[in-house]
Amino acid sequence: MTIQDTIYLSDYTPFGFIVEDVHLTFKLAPTTTRVISRIRFAPNPDSPSRDFFLHGEGLNLQWAKVDGADVTPEIIKGGLRCDVPDAAFTWECEVEIDPQGNTALEGLYMSNGMYCTQCEAEGFRNITFYPDRPDVMSKFTVRIEGDSPVLLSNGNPVDSGDGWAEWHDPWPKPAYLFALVAGDLRNFPGSFTTMSGRDVELNLWVRPGDEGKCAFGMEALKKSMTWDEETYGREYDLDIFNIVAVDDFNMGAMENKGLNIFNSAVVLASPETSTDSNFERIEAIIAHEYFHNWTGNRITCRDWFQLCLKEGLTVFRDQQFTGDMRGHAVKRINDVVTLRSRQFREDSGPLAHPPRPDQFVEINNFYTVTVYEKGAEVINMLKHLVGDDGYKKALDLYFARHDGDAATIEDWLQVFEDATGRDLTQFKHWYTDAGTPHLKVTDNFENGTYTLNFTQETAPTPGQDEKPARVIPIAVGLLNPNGDEVVPTQILEMTEAAQSYSFEGLNAKPVPSILRGFSAPVVLERETSATEQAFMLAHDTDPFNKWEAGHALTREVLINMTQGGTPDQGLLDGLAAVARDHSLDPAFRALALALPGQDNIASTLAARDITPDPDKIWRALQTLKQAVAQHLQDIWPRLLAEMATPGPYSPDAEPAGKRALHGVALSYLSQIDGGASAENAYASAGNMTEQLSALACLLSVEKGQDELAAFRKQWQNDRLVMDKWFGLQVSYASPQTCVETAQRLSQDDDFNWKNPNRFRAVFGALMMHHAGFHRADGAGYDLLADWLIKLDPVNGQISARMSTGYETWKRYDAARQAKARAALERINATPDLSRNLGEMVTRILGA
Repeated sequence: MTIQDTIYLSDYTPFGFIVEDVHLTFKLAPTTTRVISRIRFAPNPDSPSRDFFLHGEGLNLQWAKVDGADVTPEIIKGGLRCDVPDAAFTWECEVEIDPQGNTALEGLYMSNGMYCTQCEAEGFRNITFYPDRPDVMSKFTVRIEGDSPVLLSNGNPVDSGDGWAEWHDPWPKPAYLFALVAGDLRNFPGSFTTMSGRDVELNLWVRPGDEGKCAFGMEALKKSMTWDEETYGREYDLDIFNIVAVDDFNMGAMENKGLNIFNSAVVLASPETSTDSNFERIEAIIAHEYFHNWTGNRITCRDWFQLCLKEGLTVFRDQQFTGDMRGHAVKRINDVVTLRSRQFREDSGPLAHPPRPDQFVEINNFYTVTVYEKGAEVINMLKHLVGDDGYKKALDLYFARHDGDAATIEDWLQVFEDATGRDLTQFKHWYTDAGTPHLKVTDNFENGTYTLNFTQETAPTPGQDEKPARVIPIAVGLLNPNGDEVVPTQILEMTEAAQSYSFEGLNAKPVPSILRGFSAPVVLERETSATEQAFMLAHDTDPFNKWEAGHALTREVLINMTQGGTPDQGLLDGLAAVARDHSLDPAFRALALALPGQDNIASTLAARDITPDPDKIWRALQTLKQAVAQHLQDIWPRLLAEMATPGPYSPDAEPAGKRALHGVALSYLSQIDGGASAENAYASAGNMTEQLSALACLLSVEKGQDELAAFRKQWQNDRLVMDKWFGLQVSYASPQTCVETAQRLSQDDDFNWKNPNRFRAVFGALMMHHAGFHRADGAGYDLLADWLIKLDPVNGQISARMSTGYETWKRYDAARQAKARAALERINATPDLSRNLGEMVTRILGA
C-alpha cells in the first residue's frame, strides 16, 4: 500500500473565492440521481490564490457553465479546475451519481430504500463539485424532486408540491453540514417554545413500525434545548428541528443544521428493546448533536486540524448535561474509565496524536478518542484553571465574537485570555502535544508541615520526541488519620517539570487525596499501601477518588495474581463493605464492585515493562470473580431483593442505578449457583435491561443456549436487538471459543456485514475480548484481517476504524507479535487498499 499525499496544517491558505449563495436541485433516482448546482462565487480578498479548484469524487459531469456560457473544465484527481473571471461570477453544473451503489455511506446513498447523506468530513464532494472545506460557508437553497413521500433538507421549508419540496437554510454553513433525506417515513411530532417565545416544530422521522420507539428521544431533545438555554444561554435559531433515524450509518449521529441524521441505534428506544445504558447513550448523543448547533454549526472549525475545537467542546457540554440529568459522580467515573481504556491506549501506541494534529493523510482516521474525549478533558482543565465565572465569561465572549466564523484553537484560547487575563501559551501544549503525562508524587511531613512533591514527564510519541512541561491542575484534599477531611479540595497549578506544595499547621501526617475528580488526564504514580487504599475507599469524601482507591486496590491484586499471587483478604473485605453500605448510590456501588477489564490490566503491566499474558490475565479475573462471589455470598441474594424495581419501567437515574447493582449481584451469584438465579431472572424479566443482564450471566457460566434461542425467536424481526444477540455471544465466549463463535456468527443468514452496526456487533466484540482476540495461535488476528480485507472495498471508513484492534500488538510476546505482524502485512499487501485502511495499517505497523 502506498500512502497518499500528506496534508499539513502549516500549508493552510484560505480558498481563493467566497461562496455567496448555493442553489441545488436533486432529481432523485436510485442509480441515476441528477444534481444541478448554481453557485455564486466572488474573489476572496484574504486569499493569495485564484486557483478555481472544486472537489469532486465519483461524479459523472454532464455539463458546466460560467455566467451562462458553456465551459469544459479540466477533470483531475479529486476534482476539477476551470478558468473563471477575476470578478464575481455564477458557476453551474449538472452531475450524475449512483446512490444505490454507494456502499461507502459517504455523500448521498441509500439505506433500505431511503435516500440519506453523510457529508462529514469530506462526503459532499461525492454529491457535486464544490470547495469541500469547512472554512467555505454559504447559505443553501435546496429543491428535491422525487417520488418519496417525505423530502427533507437543512433549514426551514419554503414550499412543496406533488413530488417536490424546497428548503432554505438562512445560516451560512460549510458543505459538511449539508443534509438530505427522502423516503417513506413517519414523524413523531413535538414542539418547543424558546426562551424568547418562539415556537419550534420538532419531528423525529422513522421507518413505519418504529413510531413506538420515539418518545424518549423527543423528550431528550426537549431537555437538551432547555438545558442549553439555561446553562449556556443558547437558543435554537430555526423554525423547525428534524431528526431522522437511519439504519446504515458509519457514525453515531450527525449534527447537520436543522436536520440531524442519527444511526437508528442511538435514537430509537423502548423498555422492551433497549437497556438502561442504551437510554443514557441516546440521551447523551441527542444532546451532543443538538449542542453542536452552536458549538460546531454557528461556530465551525476553520480546517479539519481544528476538529477538536467543535468536538471536544461539545463532548464536554454533553458530559455536563448528563451529569446534571443523572448524577456527576457516576458520570465522571464512567468518562474516566472510557478515557483510560481507549485514549490512554491510543496515546501510548503508534496511533498517538495531539488533540490538534499538524498533519494527516485521511481525516476520517482522526475522529478519535483523543480528539473527542481528550479534547473534552482539556476544556475541563481550562474550567478548573479559570473557575466557573471565568469559564462563563469566556464562553459568552466566544459566542459573541465568533458567531458565523470558522475558528481555530488559537481563537478559542485567545477568548479565554481576553476574558480572564491569563496567559495560556503553555497551556496550548495540551492541544499540540501528544502523549499522556505521568505525574509522580512523593511526600514528607515535618513539624506540622506536609509537603507534596510532584514531577511530570511525557514519553516520546510518533513524530514528537521533546515534551515540555505542561500546565496541570491538580485537585487535592487532605484527610486526617481518623478519616476527617482536614483540608478541603483546592487546585494546585503545576507548571514546572518538578514542583512542591506545602500545607502547614497540621497535627498529624494526613492522607492525601490527589487528582480529585480526575482533574487532569494524567497517569498518577505514587507508592501507596493496600491499607491506605482501603482507608481511602472507606473515608475519601471525593466520589471519584473513593472509587479510584478501590479500583486501584483491585487492579494491584489482579496484577499480583497474574504473577502467581492469590486473592487478597483485605480487598474482599473492602468490597463487602461497599456492597453493604446503603448510604452509597446503587450506581456507584455497581461501579465499585465491578472488576477492571482485561485490557486495563494488560496496559498496566506493559507500562511496568512486564509483558502481559492474556491467558494469565483472563484466569486471574475469573479466579478473583469467583473469590468475590464466594466471600459475599450472603450479600448477593439480599441485593437482588433490595434492588428489584417492580412496576412500570423508568429509564431515570435512580431505578437504572438499582438495576445496575442488581445486575452485578446476579453476575456474582451466577458464579456460585451455576446460573440458577439467572435462569429465574431471565424468565421473569420485565424489560431489556433485565433480560440481557440475565442472558449475559448465563453465557458467562457456559449456560443459556435455550434462552439464546428463545431470545432470537422473540426478537428476530428487530434489527437493533439482534445486534445485541450477535455481540453478546462473542463477548461472553471463552478465550478458546471466542474466535470460532465470531466466525460462526459471520456465516449466519442474519449477518449483514455491509451494515456497520451488525459488523461492529460481531467484530467489535471480538476486538474487545482481550484473551480471545490475542489468542496465542493468532486466530483472532487472522479472522479480523480476513474480514477487513473483505470489507475495505465496500466501506473504507469502517475497515479503518476496526483496524485499531491491532494497535497494541507490540505489547505482547514475540510469538504473538509475529502473528499480528503477519496479519497486518497481509492487509497492507492487499491491492487497491483504501486510503483510510492503508494509512491506519501503515501507522500501526510502524509501532
